[in-house]
Amino acid sequence: MYRFISAEKGRTPVSMCCELLGVSRSGYYAWATRAPSDRALCDAWLLAQIKRIHSENRGVYGARRVHAELRLAEGIRVDRKRVERVMRHADLSGLVRRKRGRTTIRVPGVRVADDLVERRFRPAGPNVLWVADIAYLRTWEDWLYLAAIQDAFSRRIVGWAMADHMRAELVVDALQMAFARRRPGPGLICHSDQGSQFVSLAFGQAARDAGIAVSMGSKGCAYDNAVAEGFFATLKK
Repeated sequence: MYRFISAEKGRTPVSMCCELLGVSRSGYYAWATRAPSDRALCDAWLLAQIKRIHSENRGVYGARRVHAELRLAEGIRVDRKRVERVMRHADLSGLVRRKRGRTTIRVPGVRVADDLVERRFRPAGPNVLWVADIAYLRTWEDWLYLAAIQDAFSRRIVGWAMADHMRAELVVDALQMAFARRRPGPGLICHSDQGSQFVSLAFGQAARDAGIAVSMGSKGCAYDNAVAEGFFATLKK
């Protein structure tokens, strides 16, 4: 209660706050002039360490990672719940992962391409096997969808496209960029999952126009597109 009065005294007279809350002014001033307790002093010191760690890590560390940093890197023995309380009172939080919809949306009843790769992700040279996938990335304004085409030989991203949607043109744009940049010869395979964007007529037509064979992994098996999955996992760290 006294903390509330202290926070509001810049906008509302102390006497009015005390009257509204049913406390005496003498009680408030006795509280305000009392020396801070050992616990308050420790919390203030701990908050300074937390703010430093939080800032050094671009504000993405939550209480768990801050606590681990304090314990393992700084050698400060402190309970995690105390770190959570101090951060909560200081309005500090880490990067919150919001639940999003799936990026792999299948179209029932539509025939998908055969798996021409069968987990053989070590081609003999460049422009023999490309792998493709879509992921969502959090930005300061909203979520952004990224389609990327990766050369399985060099592990380089050869084409990409970003948009605020997951329509078929997202993957078509990425494929067309890759083709324009690399100008591959005949025999190239582009491998993906069974997402609706890759099953779409637009993507299939773009691949045929470029002379690229389309390959798709098994339904619901991340290992069948492990190279692309690994790239996006690294990107999101």
